[in-house]
Amino acid sequence: MKSLRILSVVALTFLSSAVFAQSKTDKIKVLGNCGTCKHKIETSLKVPGVTSAEWDKAAKVLTVSYDETKISNKQIQKKVAAVGYDTEMFKAKDKVYNKLHNCCKYDRTGKTSETH
Repeated sequence: MKSLRILSVVALTFLSSAVFAQSKTDKIKVLGNCGTCKHKIETSLKVPGVTSAEWDKAAKVLTVSYDETKISNKQIQKKVAAVGYDTEMFKAKDKVYNKLHNCCKYDRTGKTSETH
């Protein structure tokens, strides 16, 4: 009976380490200005695979934790760009950016590699 408990503990330890190995946290530069931006950026990431998303208004940095088997950094950045906010990899479409509240319209002179 004691060996069965030890075996169970060992098995659960390996299983939990495998689950945590798939979890990743990244910091992504995301342009924005205000509390409304924060809400929209974070809400855009309420999707399967993302466990947390916190945008720092002062630093303009999104800290996101996610399961790499369900979503990628690139997909995360596309989702943020889709709601109007430029990221390191993607520039939001002008049509979407132009619909943002005036307080949310940030300086778009920063460089991004692709247009979403």
